[in-house]
Amino acid sequence: MCETIHIAMVCAGYNSTFAVVTVMKSILFYRTKPIRLHLLVDEVAKRTLSTLFVTWDLPHVTVLYYRAEDWVPKVSWIPNRHYSGVYGLLKLILPEAMAENKVLVLDTDVTVLNDIAILWRLFENFNEEQLLGLVENQSDWYIKALSYSQRPWPALGRGFNTGVMLMHLQRLRSAKFARLWETITKRVLQQIPETSLADQDVLNAVIHEHSQIIYKLGCTWNIQLSDHTISDLCYSNTNYINIIHWNSPRKQDVRNKHVDDFRQIYKVFLELNGNLLRRQLFGCERPKVNSLYNQSNPCLKFVKGAEINYRTHLFLLEYEYNIISSTDVALVTQCSADRIMLLEELCRHWPGTISVALYLTDAEVQSFLDFIRSSAELRVRKNIAYHIVYKDGEFYPVNYLRNIAMTHVTTPYIFQLDVDFLPQFGLYEALMNYITKLNMGKSSRTALIVPAFETQRYKFTFPSNKAELIKSLNRGIFYTFRYHVWTQGHSATNYSFWRTATEPYEVLWEPDFEPYIVVPRSAPNYDTRFVGFGWNKVSYVTHLTALGYRYIVLPDVFIIHRPHAPSQDIGKFRRDSLYRRCLKKLKDEFVQDLIIKYEDAASKLKRITKEKVERTARPK
Repeated sequence: MCETIHIAMVCAGYNSTFAVVTVMKSILFYRTKPIRLHLLVDEVAKRTLSTLFVTWDLPHVTVLYYRAEDWVPKVSWIPNRHYSGVYGLLKLILPEAMAENKVLVLDTDVTVLNDIAILWRLFENFNEEQLLGLVENQSDWYIKALSYSQRPWPALGRGFNTGVMLMHLQRLRSAKFARLWETITKRVLQQIPETSLADQDVLNAVIHEHSQIIYKLGCTWNIQLSDHTISDLCYSNTNYINIIHWNSPRKQDVRNKHVDDFRQIYKVFLELNGNLLRRQLFGCERPKVNSLYNQSNPCLKFVKGAEINYRTHLFLLEYEYNIISSTDVALVTQCSADRIMLLEELCRHWPGTISVALYLTDAEVQSFLDFIRSSAELRVRKNIAYHIVYKDGEFYPVNYLRNIAMTHVTTPYIFQLDVDFLPQFGLYEALMNYITKLNMGKSSRTALIVPAFETQRYKFTFPSNKAELIKSLNRGIFYTFRYHVWTQGHSATNYSFWRTATEPYEVLWEPDFEPYIVVPRSAPNYDTRFVGFGWNKVSYVTHLTALGYRYIVLPDVFIIHRPHAPSQDIGKFRRDSLYRRCLKKLKDEFVQDLIIKYEDAASKLKRITKEKVERTARPK
């Protein structure tokens, strides 16, 4: 009943990881058996997929990773013009790389429309000589390739497509398959200088000489969609299609009379809520764990909200980071779907590395990708790391999002900012200069404060320097941030002193202080117990204080908050007295935890919490 099905895929680069997710959604939607996924990955894909599958937490799915770098030398000697590059040849090494007896091998551009266990059972139809199960090629490539001005590799008839493949690994190893394909490949390369279709050319050349090894799969297990296929001759009713294969560099843009229907099928899985696929398999249930929650706790939904395992997809798009200097600073931020449009202007103000965690549904991810592609500013930027945290639960997990954005950048310093702020032009370079000037080491317990201001105007001229900002402050165009609703959040910055300051100055921590700061990457993470609105950033600064951090206000830099509609969570905070009581309880627990954990800071925290300390500002 619970026989495990083994599935292998080659996955390399940023773009391929998202494709793997969509394939897996289609497999999981129909599957009735446990799955062991074997992924041949490069470092980029491994980093993303290992986090994704741990946080996805799929019952009865295990994942094994194989380093592509270890196996590339086995195939890199083969000249290959296919767009997949050397990774398109790596399926050839699976019998050597894997210890299992059998495996289903899928390309990452397929959509599964039936229970994969049905395909797995076709191994039972193999005779003793058959080693591979493949669907016949549905293009004329191997029989009319001369019309494309290219010479095809030898193939049996129309040849076979390797996008969906049954590999009997045990028999392949016994038949010394590695030696066989290498020998035939070297011979063919003497006549044809390169492969055009990567592993498919090599396997077809082997089958051409050893036709007894092939088991022909029914064509509906690999409906090949490209501009030159006869795939529509395979089926009279689309209900009988088992796997769609988008085997073209243009993927969903291929010409086919049913392509609109196929795109709709693909879109269903693209936008399907992946959290719904965390279901148990009938007859293969995990052992039940008794709930450890106190069901009478009035704050139970907050406790559960803080412990959700959020499905997380790191580095959704291509990301490049080149070390600028030992003082390089990344801007880290987070947002939900309603704030995505703010990213474009933010990026105009910050030319350096940006790491952003986005809280989205599966469907909203597609709208986000459309936004990036349509943005002249964002589509050309490669130094922005986009991380998707998929929506789950009732509350916005602001501190989890901040941690994701912070953790996955390698710059020595990070600037923690909310997406609704705009940095002063030139702030990126100014921060690096101050890090050097203040001799702020990578392990320093120093936080640089960038003073925050706000405006109620949706259209305004952004000040080019401090002098212009002060003029606008005097005219009432700008205000010190939250002075009218949450004075204690930023009052310790000492704005009156800042107006005339020409050098960095130190300020003391005060209760509820939550400035926007630059810290070394060695700084701790945010406390993820704080979800929704309230005390999420205050708790972080309080933690830094317990660790002995100093706060240095920079005298000639600033950020400006843009007006927007209030979030849903702040609405809940304002309307719901239980929300406020639960937040107060969590705040007290947090402070008590700090006092216990950092005994040296306990007396200081208690004293400062009880007595308002007169702020001091002393030039460095």
